[in-house]
Amino acid sequence: MELLAKINSNSHHSQEEGQFARLFEEEGIDRVDERLAVLRIFLETEEHITAHELWELVQKAGRNFEPEFVRETLRLMCRYGFAQRREFKDRESVYEHRHLGQHHDHIICIKCGKIEEFVDEKLERHQARAAYQHGFYMLQHRMEIYGLCSDCLSDHQMGISLVQAKPGESLVVMDFLGGAGARHRLMTMGLKIGDKIEVITNDGRGQVVLAKGNSRFALGQGLAEKVMVKALTSEPEDF
Repeated sequence: MELLAKINSNSHHSQEEGQFARLFEEEGIDRVDERLAVLRIFLETEEHITAHELWELVQKAGRNFEPEFVRETLRLMCRYGFAQRREFKDRESVYEHRHLGQHHDHIICIKCGKIEEFVDEKLERHQARAAYQHGFYMLQHRMEIYGLCSDCLSDHQMGISLVQAKPGESLVVMDFLGGAGARHRLMTMGLKIGDKIEVITNDGRGQVVLAKGNSRFALGQGLAEKVMVKALTSEPEDF
């Protein structure tokens, strides 16, 4: 109980800290006071962070804990409901606060990696209704929307080379660079300026596969560099 008495009752996260100390002491987990220091640093962040990033924050705070100790503490924080581990496409695992009784979804920028949380009660009702209509009782769900943040979108609207585009992007062809030979080859394939396309695959090394309507095209990196595109955007409709 000595550790509980040390927790500042004026702390914004005092409830979580008190529960953390009580649970860990009851469970016989070692180094509770040091793990509480890790929790406090974690709760002060408002970002989705990796285990390594949390260890760096712990180091900056003057606590010289080994990386494995921080990772183990994070695992315990997830087990007892103080943190959540998130797996986003093509990203290292990140951790966020777990606020009891609250739910939120995520929007992830595929270019810079920025993650935004959002809550939409209308969307939540639609999802619950969809589960009910299909004969399901919904236990949990998560929504991840992948796209471009406003900063990255502004770059795309100015125009980029097709080799810079990400899988899943909807784009419009702006121009063809290079000589008449490259332009003729692209047009012979069936691509022309003004076409709306979708990027299917692009790993930055091999072919760029894209779709135009019901047709698929495969362009080598050299040819894809000559295709200038911009983001295809539209105002979303209400539902």
